Amino acid sequence: MTNKKLKLIFAGTPEFSVPTLSRLHQEGYEISLVLTQPDRKSGRGMNLKASPIKQKAMELGVPIFQPNKLKNPDVHHRLKEEKADILIVAAYGLIIPADILNIFDKGSYNVHASLLPNWRGAAPIHRAIESGDKEIGVTIMCVIPKLDAGDIVRSKKIDLAKHANTGDMTNLIAKIGAELMVEVINDINENKELKHIKQNEKMVTYADKITKIEARVVWKDVSSEIIVRKVNAFNPFPGVFCNFNGKILKIWKAQSSNKIKKCEPGEIYVNPEKNNLFIGTKDGSIEVKEIQLEGKRKMTAKEFIVANKINNGELFL
Repeated sequence: MTNKKLKLIFAGTPEFSVPTLSRLHQEGYEISLVLTQPDRKSGRGMNLKASPIKQKAMELGVPIFQPNKLKNPDVHHRLKEEKADILIVAAYGLIIPADILNIFDKGSYNVHASLLPNWRGAAPIHRAIESGDKEIGVTIMCVIPKLDAGDIVRSKKIDLAKHANTGDMTNLIAKIGAELMVEVINDINENKELKHIKQNEKMVTYADKITKIEARVVWKDVSSEIIVRKVNAFNPFPGVFCNFNGKILKIWKAQSSNKIKKCEPGEIYVNPEKNNLFIGTKDGSIEVKEIQLEGKRKMTAKEFIVANKINNGELFL
């Protein structure tokens, strides 16, 4: 590892944050503290689980700090005593107050998974896919107390593939964001001047947090295109769902189809070979490629048809 003179504090929580922490560590920067949210209960046993960033910090041997809130004199003191030069943020999950940002002489920088000022907020990748955006991207910005509103210092566009889902794009953008952040910190380390671009407030859109209820499909109300976008946007979480025979049914992969001409919304059509599954929509039909019935594993269309003895005319509700 190359010796670097800058000292960093890193703030992050989910898997998205891990590539940035890993790359800065690989570059040889001193990461004196990792700030992450408290352990949360999860799984069937509701046991406490460490965040992905906490797990990575433990692996790297970096000290960890997990305050419940940041507006606390003790938290301010703890961060100030590190005497770090820069704060790096990647999906930490809390707004960072001005008194903490003012601690860092060389600034605070955030990895955000959108082309700002588009899609400020909690779920930028989900909302970009759901809205049918042709491009997606990542931005390195200065952190200010207002949500995702700081100056842009680096960004990169990515073409959004037609069938790309949130899981795939999150992994890709996390890696690209990590490389951009390393470029920014290297420039600061070498005393290069960063180009700051103000965000156009007239162009701002917001990416609201995803709720489970909006992932439910009401077949008679929604077009094929919108359903397919939602399937891709809500994979891997929370998953587009409907009901079938009194159980929750999740659709993980689907595409619009013009093969079926007469199919009522929610009505199932299976081809004679029993390897293609179609569902009627408001304006046509979709073809389901991967599906999961409550309590079962994910299945291909053919596996689902055979396992459940699906007949034409049955309904997804």
